[in-house]
Amino acid sequence: MFNKVILVGNLTRDIELRYTPSGTAVGNTGIATSRKFKSADGQQKEEVCFVDLTFFGRTAEIANQYLRKGSKVLVEGRLKYDTWEDQNGGKRSKHSITVENMTMLDSKGSGPAADQQGGGYGQQPSGGNYGAGQGSYGQQNSYQAPQQQQAPSNAPSADKIPEIDIDDDEIPF
Repeated sequence: MFNKVILVGNLTRDIELRYTPSGTAVGNTGIATSRKFKSADGQQKEEVCFVDLTFFGRTAEIANQYLRKGSKVLVEGRLKYDTWEDQNGGKRSKHSITVENMTMLDSKGSGPAADQQGGGYGQQPSGGNYGAGQGSYGQQNSYQAPQQQQAPSNAPSADKIPEIDIDDDEIPF
């Protein structure tokens, strides 16, 4: 069976980071997504959906380091159905997302994380993909760094590449 969910929205709270006894990082938060539409009577309406998110491994640590309440993020993952018994003995349930990949969408130097990071997301580029890999909950998942392409042998070295003056408003992301 196929189970994949892609959501874009804003985090509803800071990441709550914990570690399993085996040392795997687990981060929990929520995301709010919205949809604007016209109702049958022609009025503009907005529908908001709140979903809990769970990050594992290095992805959880990166999310905790760079994301804050209000951060805009794209997440890809699996839909999960959680059930439990409340304090009164009643059965409760909810759907949540187990995040496999995330992309930070706040521009560098803006958003809630920038206030605490001194104007950006530190060493990681904004808009980076951070994947948790294809592991089960008990396995240590790895950080998938963006791959860099090899320059051709006749290309100038990295320290001789000319700087290009591009205004931030010209970049489409």
